[in-house]
Amino acid sequence: MRGVNRAAWYFVAITCVLGVGAPLGAQTWNDPRSLSLAQGAMRRRAEQLADTGLADYQASAHGYVAFLAQLGEGLRTPPKVIKTDELALEVYWRAPNLSKQRIIGRRDTLLLPTDIAYHRDHLGIVQNNFPNIIRIGEGDEVRDVPHPLSPLGLSEYDFALTDSFAIGSGAQRINVYEVKVRPKDDRQPRVVGAVYIDPSGGQVVRMSLGFTRAAFLDNALEELSVVLENRLVGGRFWLPSHQEVEIRRSGTWMDFPARGIIRGRWEISDYRFNLSPPPIIFTGPEIVQAPPDVTARYPWKGRVLDSLPPDVRAVTDADIQRVQQEVRELVRAQALARSQRAALSARTISDIAHVNRVEGPALGTGLSKVIGGGASMDGRARFGFADHEVKGSAGFTFARPSFGSLRLFGGRDFRDVGDVVERSGAVNSLAAQEFGSDYTDPYRVDAGGVRFEFPEMGSTTVHFTGSYEHQSPLAVHAVPVTGHYRPTISADDRHVTRWVLEAERVPSLWWLGTELSFRADARFTVPVQSNLAGYGASDLGTMRGALVANVERPIGDFRLVTASTIAGVRTFASGAPVPVADLAYLGGPISGPGYDYHTIVSTLGWSEHLEVRIPAPFPAFSLGRFGRVPSRGSFAPYAHIVGTGGPTPRGFPSVGAAYLTPFDLLRFDVARGLGTRGRWTFSVDLIREFWKIL
Repeated sequence: MRGVNRAAWYFVAITCVLGVGAPLGAQTWNDPRSLSLAQGAMRRRAEQLADTGLADYQASAHGYVAFLAQLGEGLRTPPKVIKTDELALEVYWRAPNLSKQRIIGRRDTLLLPTDIAYHRDHLGIVQNNFPNIIRIGEGDEVRDVPHPLSPLGLSEYDFALTDSFAIGSGAQRINVYEVKVRPKDDRQPRVVGAVYIDPSGGQVVRMSLGFTRAAFLDNALEELSVVLENRLVGGRFWLPSHQEVEIRRSGTWMDFPARGIIRGRWEISDYRFNLSPPPIIFTGPEIVQAPPDVTARYPWKGRVLDSLPPDVRAVTDADIQRVQQEVRELVRAQALARSQRAALSARTISDIAHVNRVEGPALGTGLSKVIGGGASMDGRARFGFADHEVKGSAGFTFARPSFGSLRLFGGRDFRDVGDVVERSGAVNSLAAQEFGSDYTDPYRVDAGGVRFEFPEMGSTTVHFTGSYEHQSPLAVHAVPVTGHYRPTISADDRHVTRWVLEAERVPSLWWLGTELSFRADARFTVPVQSNLAGYGASDLGTMRGALVANVERPIGDFRLVTASTIAGVRTFASGAPVPVADLAYLGGPISGPGYDYHTIVSTLGWSEHLEVRIPAPFPAFSLGRFGRVPSRGSFAPYAHIVGTGGPTPRGFPSVGAAYLTPFDLLRFDVARGLGTRGRWTFSVDLIREFWKIL
């Protein structure tokens, strides 16, 4: 029955998207038919609580509550599972409205240290499709929101009958009407979404709800979406069958690009009726946990992550995506937007403070302001204490989901020549300050231009940038605590127009169970004038392309990891010199382990990396309220080669091994270059997912 029910809802979703089914004409709010359905469902909700045929029931619920995190500018990278709880519940209900849920099994898997504590109602299911007043997060997240199918809700919401379809088969086949719901005043704490009603009896078959901004008591909340599905049990009663909830919070400190997600998914089954449970069961809180000796005996099978459904790991489950889209369509954007005050902002920690050989210690900050209607403004500035110069940028952005985004920008900043980031920003600042080891090769860019980002295409984003720039070299101004800095690159001093087409795919499933991510760009740079005898400005223009791709695949407890890089440049005129900033630079812990940073330079360069991650022991210990460090890390032997093209192609092979601590939090790397420039190298850094904010 469960499979048939879910299959029916997937069919409904597809037919709604494709426009197939039995359309009921143009959407009309508060017409007699829509109001009659809402009123009938409201009466049926009240009647079912007093239905003498349903004195009580007992059921079983199995679910997952997961905490996930997203990091990085734009929050495009798929969320990473931080902690997952798997739960088994005994569910009791007794007329007219008594409810009790007892957690008899609970186990968790911690993938990164966290002290998150869920609200009690996140650990259980929703009974009776919510009471007449909706509360979520024990009233800390959503409180005192009128139910649309309550006496108060009928006067506070608009209703529109938008579609009808049949679900089930044979004697279980029923007609269902979709009724959209929106608040009359979207500035008040209200729900937005749709209810699905059996018109023959007024039963609620499904609810898909989001909330207005005014409903959120926590300003960090972005979205809260709920899907409640019921099924016909005992041929008479519509009772909970499948439930999903997704709660998104984003950082409010300096507009930092970090998001936390709580995702719950429940299946309810094994209903038994009229067992007359003793009244004492319903005393105390609605959701309680059984004693430890009871939960310890629950017969789990396999590991938590082995049984974790794909939609819990996904960016956002398809059902939740439909709820979020529906909410955006039914109410004004202002009813969903957070407060629009100007706020300090930073894309990474290095935007606030960093160290390099040009600026020395540098401090900065940013300011952003959402104007409304998809428009926003932002600006950033920093000051280097060694070069005594201010760098900064400002921009105006207009964005719409169906349009994409258009950004006008201008400013003065540094640009690095590398296609591959070799070290996180925080570790590079520490190494640069203490040891004179700066893994950046910057040159200065004064630029103004426009950037257009196309609407999202699944896991891939594409953007085009056109700009007018003055590029110029930089000099070393800082002095490290120990050691000395190498010189900066001798970038050309030139005025150019620059056109760049970029595509980026976040890590997502690909062929044969692999996970693919890549970043590619093609750019054309044309000097405004030429100072080189014998060459015009167009002769010195360059065409450059680069691709950095990573493919990973789990094989049992092992993990196969590959990384590929290729970059090449040529001038418009044969024989014309290639600007220093446009060459391909390789060498370093990522693009060329066993070789010094950016010591392999060519007009055409490539690298290939192959490693196998094998489970390895690690001493387990407690982190107190942040959990416990597991007893397993990873050992990763690898082979690597760097190659250059041109008249005399060369290869630079290396071998090495890495150890990744539990949670993959730290990576220790040792490598030996086997070519003429090779040597022993050692590096340590944080997990690469964190580099986006470091």
